[in-house]
Amino acid sequence: MAFRLGNLRDGRAVLMDDGLVAAVDGATARWWDLGRLTDGRLADPMDALGDPAALHALTDAAGIPSGGADGWVGLDGLGPAVPRPRKVFGIGMNYLAHIDEMHRAPSTALVIFTKFPSCLVGPADDVVVVGDRTDYEVELVVVVGRRCRHLDESDVWDAVAGVTVGQDISERALQTASEPAQFSLGKSYDTFGPIGPNVVSIDLLEERDDLLLGCSVDGEVRQDSRTSRMIVGVRQLVAYLSSVCTLEPGDLVFTGTPAGVGDAQGRCLRRGQRIQSHIAGVGHMVNDCI
Repeated sequence: MAFRLGNLRDGRAVLMDDGLVAAVDGATARWWDLGRLTDGRLADPMDALGDPAALHALTDAAGIPSGGADGWVGLDGLGPAVPRPRKVFGIGMNYLAHIDEMHRAPSTALVIFTKFPSCLVGPADDVVVVGDRTDYEVELVVVVGRRCRHLDESDVWDAVAGVTVGQDISERALQTASEPAQFSLGKSYDTFGPIGPNVVSIDLLEERDDLLLGCSVDGEVRQDSRTSRMIVGVRQLVAYLSSVCTLEPGDLVFTGTPAGVGDAQGRCLRRGQRIQSHIAGVGHMVNDCI
């Protein structure tokens, strides 16, 4: 029917209720152990991501399994929603207002880079600030749900396990140190990929192509936009990537960030600040800068 898949800090895959969808500090959600529900078959989050049909079969229309919950957890009890993806793609310059604030011209081709999976952390983990140009970028992250190649755009959402909230933390000095610029290293420092709190199946979203997303730093709203303002939407992005390489369950696509990033304003992250990221209907993250 629907599901919210979580990854406890001890590596257990769990189904969760909606307690962390609009979470604030201290909020908790109920969880059901997938290992118990499937006799161990889907105890690993990566195995669970490869079988969305089984996850749907375990839940009702609200994404809740039957029977009593196994426990309660807050943001700080969760690891990255997808702990070990094979591939993590990033999409650059995918909101026109962000292109404008960075004083760049729209690209004639997709701007695609890699974030190394070792950068991924959980929805309440600390972000290590590197220098004075470490920047925040809230993004919708798409999670692939089945092995696929050469997808038609019309088939993309059926191949997606769900979506989650992401921060594409970026060290701008390293990102732009060479000419032409290279993105991957500057976006792959350890802790530069908070994701979570859950992988939320598409049928739990009111409008999958028009989601409100935003980011605050120390309570001040810095980014406030909608995914419908992306230049290239989810279906086009995933179809294009699948035309180049085989996509696997758990592969991630950071779909780009809207306007309001710190580097454009001379207001990058500093130690001691708090980043709050949200996507309506998907969830909320709180990450402290150290």
